[in-house]
Amino acid sequence: MIFTKDIAEALTAYLASKNYDKTYLVTDTNTRQHCLPLLEGIPALRDAGQITIEAGDVHKDIAQVAQIWQHLSDGGASRHSLLINLGGGMVTDLGGFAGATFKRGLHVLNIPTTLMASVDAAVGGKTGINFNGLKNEIGSFHQPDCVMIDCTFLCTLDRDNLLSGLAEMIKHGLIADPDHLRALLSIDISARHFTIDPAEVERFVAVKARIVEEDPTERGIRKALNFGHTVGHAFESLSFVRSRPILHGHAVAAGIVCELYLSHKHCGLSTDDLRRVTHFIRSGYPPFSFSCRDYDTIYERMTHDKKNAGGRIRFALLRGIGDVVIDQEVPRELVIESFDFYRENMGQ
Repeated sequence: MIFTKDIAEALTAYLASKNYDKTYLVTDTNTRQHCLPLLEGIPALRDAGQITIEAGDVHKDIAQVAQIWQHLSDGGASRHSLLINLGGGMVTDLGGFAGATFKRGLHVLNIPTTLMASVDAAVGGKTGINFNGLKNEIGSFHQPDCVMIDCTFLCTLDRDNLLSGLAEMIKHGLIADPDHLRALLSIDISARHFTIDPAEVERFVAVKARIVEEDPTERGIRKALNFGHTVGHAFESLSFVRSRPILHGHAVAAGIVCELYLSHKHCGLSTDDLRRVTHFIRSGYPPFSFSCRDYDTIYERMTHDKKNAGGRIRFALLRGIGDVVIDQEVPRELVIESFDFYRENMGQ
């Protein structure tokens, strides 16, 4: 993990210390325009193969992976080659999966350009693509050689994308650190413009890195990082089906509200913690709109979550802030109650 204020300098030094036979650079149509210029002039990238994919999570599919594979194959890439993923979570997920599978795995370096990717998607070695209308249905674990984080890229983000990344930071605070959570909840996200302290980014990356180091392939405590995601991914999948996709972090924020309610009812999370985090999310995040007619669809999509076994939905829930319990099975009627709680408290 490298934190830097000069990505060109850091990348130049890193590549000079390695001996990759070929280098390839993956961007999407957004990061090619807005972020790639920050890497211009790096001699080690002068001959790098350029691969550009379509932006947006709706394009995180096997067709785009095949496009990357084709470039690598045509260029003669080997297992000693390096694939640099410059982009948000969609790019690091998809590019990471392409790198994990081409010739059974080549070297990968992630340069996240969004808050979401910096604090979550680019870190930890999870890769994946969407399939059959389901979020991250196909994927693998493939640790990058390095993740380089330069918060200069955050200046290119709009408010919605900052909120998207902030949702993962809220999750990290909930599962690991009451003090960090308290600092986040002091941010006025109802304001038109707000900023994220780069020092906070580094602290929250450390939370995930520590958990991943302890449990790299999600056999135990790493499941805590899925808090908010079991419901959140189902909301996100529903948005794909409707052809009105929402940002991943917005779906996670909605999922957090539901899973806070489950934590309160099933594990004894305090009413105060439930209310204050729900109030914070309501103050800045647009509500995800759904009705009781969607409940069965949402619940069915939750059954596809990767933590499940034998058709039973398993949650990571909270007894308190920083006190996580994994593999929690919750009655269906309580999950449905959580949908009601969300709609009643998020202004639907």
